[in-house]
Amino acid sequence: MQEIQERLKSVREKIDEFKNVLDIDRKKEQMRVLQLKMSEPKFWNKEKEFSRIIEELKECKEDVDSFRNFEERYEGLKELVQLNDSSYYMETLKELESLEEKISAFRFRILFRDKFDQANAILEINSGAGGTEACDWTSMLFRMYLRWAENKGFKTKVLNEVRLEEAGIKNVTFLVEGRYAYGNLKSERGVHRLVRISPFDSNKRRHTSFASVDILPEIKGNIELKINPEDLKIDTFRASGAGGQHVNRTDSAVRITHLPTKIIVSCQNERSQYQNKQTALSVLKAKLYKLQEEQKKKEINALGGDKRRIEWGSQIRSYILHPYHLVKDHRTQIEIPQTKAVLDGEIDKFIYSYLIKNLGDNKKD
Repeated sequence: MQEIQERLKSVREKIDEFKNVLDIDRKKEQMRVLQLKMSEPKFWNKEKEFSRIIEELKECKEDVDSFRNFEERYEGLKELVQLNDSSYYMETLKELESLEEKISAFRFRILFRDKFDQANAILEINSGAGGTEACDWTSMLFRMYLRWAENKGFKTKVLNEVRLEEAGIKNVTFLVEGRYAYGNLKSERGVHRLVRISPFDSNKRRHTSFASVDILPEIKGNIELKINPEDLKIDTFRASGAGGQHVNRTDSAVRITHLPTKIIVSCQNERSQYQNKQTALSVLKAKLYKLQEEQKKKEINALGGDKRRIEWGSQIRSYILHPYHLVKDHRTQIEIPQTKAVLDGEIDKFIYSYLIKNLGDNKKD
């Protein structure tokens, strides 16, 4: 029963985590207040008001009922374990596995509640100052995300890539296709810092490099976003490549400039100019939607203050390869000394910790 006791302890910790993150006590009180409002004589006369309250009550009830169910099942398992009777072992193990499965599914559901969390993700990595050193760091990050996506069973497609002749990538834009790709990867937005002995320095000195990572959801469906064709400047050019058979002999690559905002997007990795144009427009649409949402947030924050600003210079994570090995996320304070594993795509601990923290921060707002 020792193994079951350890797993049960982990279940208890996760249930307590749900209680804090979802603020269950506040939601119980909120349910009581909403139910009192619904009992008022004129409540049903206000259609917009009662629709909003019913939806709010439903959301609170789902979280509170799920939490109660986990608590009750945990207490039942705890009583079985305390009997210390081996004849109940298989029954206890089966119930424990069922509860662990339900908790994992619930954890997944509460973390991905934002509008585009289920969408594919568009990643854009740009090297900072530092020439070849910074571009090599960009290629390392690119590889890290490709390995992460591969481990998740997600598909990836490079949309645009600018490489240096010496080594590394100046900037790269690529698509990660898979359910909840954006929900996971939105945690990676920001500046990533690398500290190491430079392989490009003959004197073996320590260098610090920066790269910025931006994450956009691939926007599909009916989103209220109008793009005036007259606001677009579309240029075609010959796609760059590694040489030989990869050199494009036609002007199939496309660069689109949105004149009002000065946003520029490029795509050169599709087979035809038409496909490159459509892909570039898709990326532009995602960037314009993000800009529109940021403008709304600025208007709100002008009243209440911006609590979570992510921009160039806001270092979210440091990857230290010298004089010691450590990857540290500065938002969650999570530290992992296995730098090789992290750079091989094992970043789930950082992602999950950020999502939990962000969920808690949103609760406080």
